[in-house]
Amino acid sequence: MFIDHAEIYLKAGNGGNGIVSYRKEKYVPDGGPDGGDGGKGGSIIFVVDSNLRTLMDFRYKKSYKANSGENGRKKKMTGKDGENLILKVPPGTIVREKRSGRVVADLTENGETKIVAKGGKGGRGNYHFTTATRQAPSFSEQGRYGEEITVTLELKLIADVGLLGYPNVGKSTLLSMTTKSKPKIANYHFTTLVPNLGVVEAVKGKSFVMADIPGLIEGASEGIGLGHDFLRHVERTRILIHVVDISGTEGRNPIEDFEKINNELKRYNEKLYGRYQVVAGNKNDVVFDQSIEDEFKDYLKEKGYDYFSISAATGDGIMELMSHVTEKLDTIEIETVAEEVEYYFEENDGSINSEIDFSIEDGIYTALGVRLERLIYSTDFEDSESLSRFQTILMKMGIFEKFKEMGINNGDTVRIVDLEFEYYE
Repeated sequence: MFIDHAEIYLKAGNGGNGIVSYRKEKYVPDGGPDGGDGGKGGSIIFVVDSNLRTLMDFRYKKSYKANSGENGRKKKMTGKDGENLILKVPPGTIVREKRSGRVVADLTENGETKIVAKGGKGGRGNYHFTTATRQAPSFSEQGRYGEEITVTLELKLIADVGLLGYPNVGKSTLLSMTTKSKPKIANYHFTTLVPNLGVVEAVKGKSFVMADIPGLIEGASEGIGLGHDFLRHVERTRILIHVVDISGTEGRNPIEDFEKINNELKRYNEKLYGRYQVVAGNKNDVVFDQSIEDEFKDYLKEKGYDYFSISAATGDGIMELMSHVTEKLDTIEIETVAEEVEYYFEENDGSINSEIDFSIEDGIYTALGVRLERLIYSTDFEDSESLSRFQTILMKMGIFEKFKEMGINNGDTVRIVDLEFEYYE
């Protein structure tokens, strides 16, 4: 079974907590702090495996979680890092964040890796918080949450050449005659329900991958018939071989068929429409009316298309066609399909920036942002020293100055993420 879509939930491991600990040492307050740091949480990493051809492994299991880091230990020992979770995907897999549709990774090369969900950092032990006036800190830092994200996986076959055309025009036969591929072949529409791949070597020492794209019908760009499910598979190809039935045995008009398929390509993707096409007029061994092919050849010449008359059944003209395609591939560069964007937030210097949103809702002065979430998560509000540190960091970040600009007064309610308190200067 060919699976080219999947939706999965990913949760990276949380960082381990730093701990509060004191060593026994004469003349040192509380023996001296020696609480160790928490270990890093495991990340979720995608790796390209060229032995895979589908997303079948993600069909049933929908949730993946990496291990969290261990808590710190005494004697300033750091907790063990959580193990990374490795997920293998086939070449041509695009990873998107479900909510926004943003591309997180476009994975093409065998062995290529990408961190899709980053593990949380470990919290710092209490020995980090020693100062000249605070010799024995009674608090530590909690580890940070690992990233969590729901992603969609979309497989786009990586082939140099795509066979394009209406159903039942002979694409599967052409693939079987030029490669060792064994596609299902029969005389009815939509024979090919999944793309088939094969390797062609028409010129010694120069091979390329060719894909038999399932047949299209008019309206495919709107999802009719096999529609979008298979149009995406021609996006990575550098050359399209447009196979057209020139025999006239089924009453089809090759010019009409050619234009309809190209109209679907244009509606779906302008770049795809502009890709180099070589036209293969198939079934020349059973031509019903020679004038049909002659008219089609004149039409293509006027449009500037290269044309080869072939018979996929007998092999006539196939070697010439494949040799031409091999030579043409040397002149066409591989085009990147999707531009990657980073999903996760990077560290910054702690100043006011786009990560923090300020607003006034029902008289409540609110500040939201990832850095604030992290600060709250790493604060022990039951410990006076940790609470003091929390307030100091807010001041250094300029949170209260911003609220003053917004008109805050003593007694007004402040909400930092989900923490509420009254403001007093």
